Amino acid sequence: MFYFDTTIIILIPAIILTLYAQYKVQTTYAKYSKVLAKNGLSGREIAERLLSRSNLGNIKIEPIEGRLSDHYDPRQKKLGLSKEIYYSNSLAAQGIVAHEIGHAIQDREGYSPLALRSNLVPLANLGSRMALPLFLLGFLFSIPGLMDIGIIAFSLAVLFQLITLPVEYNASRRAVALLVREDIIAEEEIKPVKSVLNAAALTYVAATAVAVLQLLRLVILRNRRG
Repeated sequence: MFYFDTTIIILIPAIILTLYAQYKVQTTYAKYSKVLAKNGLSGREIAERLLSRSNLGNIKIEPIEGRLSDHYDPRQKKLGLSKEIYYSNSLAAQGIVAHEIGHAIQDREGYSPLALRSNLVPLANLGSRMALPLFLLGFLFSIPGLMDIGIIAFSLAVLFQLITLPVEYNASRRAVALLVREDIIAEEEIKPVKSVLNAAALTYVAATAVAVLQLLRLVILRNRRG
């Protein structure tokens, strides 16, 4: 099985980065989820205030299940906040809420990387599901065409990850600017909020690194088969 040949070494740096990113986001969130914001507002109240002041009153806010499952849905114009964030008045919660509203503002402004990422979702999902099975079949039965199709399919998933990086970092910059502009967080609270958002962004960097190195690995294996 090609999963276990020597090219697996290529993935080791990305795997280490992934483990570190997971550790970083969990510990940073755990730390600042216990630090209450001076304004005393819950995640829901922060969302309502920021959406209103950003002329985004049409966006529905709803509590959802899952830990750190918060997201903005540009198709349904919904802001889903995990219950832990929805009801919390911690600095971590307020940073995460502002980040998701940053995505809503991107959507309203027609931020091109977000639009491109949204359009890529179906292709990226299909590519990520089909790529490795197709490549594996081509590898095992020495069918170069199947391996090539698998690589092309996986490339769509890699492209999605690459586009996600500027989308996420831009949303985080917008989040901090929003909280400061609306005088929601104090000056000494800016650094903790940035720490939470930077830790979360690192997980996207790690995911991209894994995807890129896996693609490189597939290309190397394909070339070995001729």
